[in-house]
Amino acid sequence: MSAGTGGAEGSGTAGSPARLLPADPPGGRTAMAVWGIGVAVYFVAITYRTSLGVAGLDAAERFHINASALSTFSILQLLVYAGMQIPVGLLVDRLGTKKVLTIGVVLYTAGQFGFALSSSYPMALGSRALLGCGDAMTFISVLRLGSRWFPARRGPLIAQVAALVGMAGNLISTLVLARFLHTFGWTPTFATSAAGGIVVLIVLLVFLKDHPEGFEPPPAPAAHTGAGFVRRQIAEAWREPGTRLGMWVHFTTQFPAMVFLLLWGLPFLVEAQGLARGTAGELLTLVVLSNMAVGLIYGQVIARHHAARTPLALGTVGATALMWGIVLSWPSAHAPMGLLVALCTVLGACGPASMIGFDFARPANPPERQGTASGIVNMGGFTASMTTLLAVGVLLDATGHNYRIALASIFVLEAVGVSQILRLRRSAARRESERLVVSRVEAVHVPA
Repeated sequence: MSAGTGGAEGSGTAGSPARLLPADPPGGRTAMAVWGIGVAVYFVAITYRTSLGVAGLDAAERFHINASALSTFSILQLLVYAGMQIPVGLLVDRLGTKKVLTIGVVLYTAGQFGFALSSSYPMALGSRALLGCGDAMTFISVLRLGSRWFPARRGPLIAQVAALVGMAGNLISTLVLARFLHTFGWTPTFATSAAGGIVVLIVLLVFLKDHPEGFEPPPAPAAHTGAGFVRRQIAEAWREPGTRLGMWVHFTTQFPAMVFLLLWGLPFLVEAQGLARGTAGELLTLVVLSNMAVGLIYGQVIARHHAARTPLALGTVGATALMWGIVLSWPSAHAPMGLLVALCTVLGACGPASMIGFDFARPANPPERQGTASGIVNMGGFTASMTTLLAVGVLLDATGHNYRIALASIFVLEAVGVSQILRLRRSAARRESERLVVSRVEAVHVPA
C-alpha cells in the first residue's frame, strides 16, 4: 500500500501528542475536502499504474513481444517511479504540493493517452515512462498535503486512508478496465480512462490549496539549498538504522503482490493454471480486497502495539513464501482453486506489511528529513519489484514459459530482505528508544 503496491506507498503509528499543539492546523471539513482532492489524484494514478496488469496478454499480442519485453513495460515504469522519490520530496518542499501534483497529473494523463494511441513498442515504452514519472509525484505529495491540513496526531490515520483509497484505484483496473478492454478494445479503453486525469486536473487547479490560512510554512533557510544540502539530507537519513530497516521491510514485503498485480498475476493464472480471464480477474480483485481489509487490521494493531511491527512484517513474508511454495510445488499441473484463493488472500497482506517500513523510518528522522527518509523507504519495494519483474520475464523466455521456475525467483529476494531485517532490527530499536526518551523530555516543555 510500493505501491504499491502498490502498490504501492506509507502508514503511521500512534505516538503523536493527543492534544492540539499551537502550530498544528485544525483539520475539519475544509481540510477533508482539500485533502480529498489530493487523494483523488492518487486514486487515478494507481488506476493508470495498474492498468497494464489486466492488459499484459493484450499488450504482448498488440506489440508482438515476448515475456522479457513485456516485463520491460513495468520495469521501466517502476524504475522511473523509484528514481524520482527523493527528487519529488525536494520538489514538494520547494514548489508546494499543488504545483507538484499539477505536474504529476499532466504527465500521467499524457502517458496514459499516449499508451492508448501507441502502435509500436518504443512508443508504448515511452508512454509508460511518462506515466511513471507523473505517478511518482502523487503519494509523497498527498502525505505532505495531509500534514499541512490536519493535526499531527491524525497523520497515521490520514496516511492509512490514502493507501486504502489508492487500492480502490486498483479495483477499477481489475474490474472496470478489464471488461472495457474485452468489450471495446485497446485504444478506446485506455483513451477513455485518460479522461479521469483531465477531470482531477480541473478540480485540482480550481480548489486545492497547499495549506490553511494562517498556517504557511516558514521559508527554507538559505543553507537548505544546493547539491551539498541534498547530499547531506540523503546521507543523514541513510545513516539512521531505522531508515535502512524501513527500506528493507518495504523491499521484502511489497514486491510479491506488486509483481502479481502489476503484470504476472493474470498470465500466471491463465497460462499456467488454466483459468478463464474472468476468473483470473476475480482472483486479482481478491488480492485488492484482502489488501484493504488487512490494512485496517494492521494499522490498528500497530497503533496499539508498537512492538508488533517486526513480527507482522516477518510473519507476512513467511506466510507469502509458504503459500507460493505450496502452489509452485503442487504435484499436478493446476493447483486447486481453494489454494489459489488462499494465495491471493495472503498476497493481500503484502501491501499493508510494506507500510510498516515507514513506521520504522518516521521516528528515526526529524521532521525536516521525513520526505527524504520516506523516499528512501519507498524505493525499497519498487527496486525489489523491478528486479523480480525482470527475473520472471527472462526466466520465462529461457525455460519455455515454466512459471514454477520463473516465480521461484521470489524466494531469493525474500531471503535477502529477511537477512537484512534481522541484521538491523536491534540497532534500530535501540536508536528509536533513545529518541523516544528525548522526545518525552522535550514534550514536558511544549507550551500548552
